[in-house]
Amino acid sequence: MKLSKWKEKGRSFPYKSHNIFFVSEGQGEVILLIHGFPTASWDWSHMWDGLVANYKLMTLDMIGFGFSDKPRPYNYSILDQADIIESLLASEGVDACHILSHDYGDTVAQELLARYEDRKEAEVVGLELKSVCFLNGGLFPETHHPLLIQKILMGPLGPLVSKLLNRKKLEKNLKGIFGKETQPSDETLDTFWELISTNEGLKISHLLIRYMRERIIHRERWVSAMQKTAIPLRLIDGLEDPISGKHMADRYKELIPNADVVGLKDIGHFPNVEAPDMVLQHFLNFVKSIN
Repeated sequence: MKLSKWKEKGRSFPYKSHNIFFVSEGQGEVILLIHGFPTASWDWSHMWDGLVANYKLMTLDMIGFGFSDKPRPYNYSILDQADIIESLLASEGVDACHILSHDYGDTVAQELLARYEDRKEAEVVGLELKSVCFLNGGLFPETHHPLLIQKILMGPLGPLVSKLLNRKKLEKNLKGIFGKETQPSDETLDTFWELISTNEGLKISHLLIRYMRERIIHRERWVSAMQKTAIPLRLIDGLEDPISGKHMADRYKELIPNADVVGLKDIGHFPNVEAPDMVLQHFLNFVKSIN
């Protein structure tokens, strides 16, 4: 789907005086789709038509991403992103949903799951999660292999490096994490670049990347929630991903009871872009098996 058409689908949601771009469409059970770093909700457009026929879909550009506001200074955090999502769902009258997440979105989904488990233990009413399906992401900080550029952005040179990022560097980094046979087209790379650079997004890359520290700080809370939950979980993983591929899937099998893992051979870090039909099939089979 062209980015212009995707933007036309969206609306704006106010959060702390900032505008959050979101898309809501369809009828039935709600599926919440949470995008990864450094792109935006457009990533899900490749699967959209295959899902919207039977479900109500909700997705958003989290603050700092895509068409949403990218304020600075701002305390970007996973906890704040989870707050935004809960506020959005409440404003739209959504009290239950399935989650499909990718990369950065996996970490937000982990926090949403931990909050659900907290409410359950405290017998407090709130957002009900029906299932969570993760795509490639840093679910366990010990298996996350960040790119060199991500490491640099985390360091003291981060603010300077943010200003030096360009499309050519983006292309080089992304091609290195896609599968060899599923490389991104020029149109896809142009779209990614537009999403990242709009609203002066390049200037906050070093602020967004702080989520990697949060994964370490909150590891016990987030992994524990996955281990103890009774909610169905599935991991669909592009095994050729150097960041969170087969090595992360193997760790998932070690740590998560009755691990449900689907490995996608020859697919890299962006399964929802590289192999949307495969992801769609495995995700729909997962949701239908629950029902």
